Amino acid sequence: QVQLVESGGGLVQAGGSLRLSCAASGRTFSNFAMGWFRQFPGKEREFVAAISWNGGTYYTDSVKGRFTISRDNAKNTVYLQMSSLKPEDTAAYYCALHPSGIYRSPREYRYWGQGTQVTVSS
Repeated sequence: QVQLVESGGGLVQAGGSLRLSCAASGRTFSNFAMGWFRQFPGKEREFVAAISWNGGTYYTDSVKGRFTISRDNAKNTVYLQMSSLKPEDTAAYYCALHPSGIYRSPREYRYWGQGTQVTVSS
């Protein structure tokens, strides 16, 4: 089994920054990708960003230039640096792991963290 533990959420004013972390443990895969998704109340989980094993990055358009995904393979940890935050970024953020590829659909991911709340006040 794979365990993913997120941290770093919280309350921040618009224009501020937060860094989310997600540490993976348990079963390992040789070339796993990791992603961040978010979920607004009453909505389906949506793709935010993802990073491949060798560092290739992908973002949804609404966060390009504001969010940066990175990973430390030695620590099996992925980060999401969020800057210039907007009230519309308020959501529960989840990290996810895929054993082999990058996918934008949450349905492709089997392994999920418990989620961390990000609230941006105006």
